[in-house]
Amino acid sequence: MLIRWVLYISEMLVLRKLLVLGGDVCTRGPSLGCRTWYTFSQAGYCSKSEQSPAAGSDKVVSYEQLKRMLASHNVQLFDVRNPEEFQAGRIPGSTNIPLDILEEALKLENVMFKKSFNVEKPAVSDDNIVFHCRSGKRSFTALETAITLGYSRARHYGGGYLEWEEKEGLTSPNPQS
Repeated sequence: MLIRWVLYISEMLVLRKLLVLGGDVCTRGPSLGCRTWYTFSQAGYCSKSEQSPAAGSDKVVSYEQLKRMLASHNVQLFDVRNPEEFQAGRIPGSTNIPLDILEEALKLENVMFKKSFNVEKPAVSDDNIVFHCRSGKRSFTALETAITLGYSRARHYGGGYLEWEEKEGLTSPNPQS
């Protein structure tokens, strides 16, 4: 009974925050297989959907868009791959926050986030937050997690590091193909 009460209170706090700031929330959380998403506008309107708000094409950043964002230093790029993958190769300017700790990381206070990751914590209203992984699957999950936490303007690089390597000429051609 106590666990149910705590879950209810935490859900109400998230909903209250979204009513003030606007944004999207899944009542079960992306890791639990979300079935219903609620979108709140700052004007207080609410809509209900069976589709994740992360599924829209406006939530995907292309290689060209990411290059422009990096060139203008107007991106907060988070690599959600594991540390070993990150060390093996990374997009310049990216910060490694593995997917399995992303939710907890985004819940940290600003000072603790900066101490943990050596970058400023993004604000929920920032529109230059981009997640990426190897191929786009984990970054999509990261995007859903971020949206659940109120980062409704975040996006993900769908091509992932595989596309980055290819377009940047970082992979050697396969002589067998």
